[in-house]
Amino acid sequence: MTVTLSEFLGNITTNPMMAVTVILTLGVIMMNGCTDAPNAIATCVSTRALRPKTAIALAAVFNFLGIMIMTMINANVASTIYNMVDFGTDTAAGTTAICAALFAIIVWSFTSWRLGLPVSESHALVAGISGAAIAIHGGIGGINGAEWIKVIYGLVLSTALGFFSGYITAKIIEKICKHMDRLKTNRFFKNAQIVGGAAMAFMHGAQDGQKFMGVFMLGVFISTGRAGISEFAVPVWLMALCSAVMAFGTSIGGLRIIKSVGLDMVKLESYQGFSADIGAVISLLVASVTGIPVSTTHTKTTAIMGVGASRRISAVNWGVVKNMVKTWILVFPGCGLMGFIMVKIFMLIF
Repeated sequence: MTVTLSEFLGNITTNPMMAVTVILTLGVIMMNGCTDAPNAIATCVSTRALRPKTAIALAAVFNFLGIMIMTMINANVASTIYNMVDFGTDTAAGTTAICAALFAIIVWSFTSWRLGLPVSESHALVAGISGAAIAIHGGIGGINGAEWIKVIYGLVLSTALGFFSGYITAKIIEKICKHMDRLKTNRFFKNAQIVGGAAMAFMHGAQDGQKFMGVFMLGVFISTGRAGISEFAVPVWLMALCSAVMAFGTSIGGLRIIKSVGLDMVKLESYQGFSADIGAVISLLVASVTGIPVSTTHTKTTAIMGVGASRRISAVNWGVVKNMVKTWILVFPGCGLMGFIMVKIFMLIF
């Protein structure tokens, strides 16, 4: 099952419930562009390998390629998110619930963005729709435990694998380049960071793009009375739309997150920025191939921490890290509760 562009345009002009769902979903995708996508290019901007505008354009192109190519090869991440919750067969109630969840995610993400904290948009998404599903069912009957547990696996994987991949990659590069000319290696790694930034943007699209397309398809099917569909194909037009909206979000709000991740947390040299990118890319590739939805924010920031720790523990600004960790810990209970409450409020109003 899929949705053609002509079918989508026809429904959105005649179905107000679907139109609202689509607008809110695009709002969440735009906030992902503001809060998550900048992590992919933070290191190459912080080491001045690329200017911010150039890096944003690079991120937009490779986000799209990541969304399109990985979805064609393996759409397991989108399928996991789609099947993680059940909003029932009542079209009106289900649409109201998913709209409430999306609204809660936007509020949570916007608040974090204003504070300059790289919130995990992936975990906000999972928490928000899970809280909404619990609210509409009056219990955990709306949660698919087999799919939801993959998120927990992803949390551990993105944190541990990201840190150790960054740490080990930096150590290997330091050992290889120990007796090489410093000027030449700096020049090489400054250019290599462009490749690393492109690879990170590609994997961000492969991971986060799929998550949001899964929710997009879920919202479209529920609002058009097709909630029972369990398998779907992501259309190319949706890949392009998701990528464009994500890029727009990065262009208008990405610098705030780039500053927190790439400038404030650890002062990086070119080879260290490259190490962080490669470490994060390895982690995201493993997760995408296995169909585990992980946070690109967690993966990239922990990879940067690992790189900083490879030099010395004090090289990491643990005050910034502490604030990030607090935000990460609060995401599941905070955004989940917000999604739950918003469903109850929306049900009363609508």
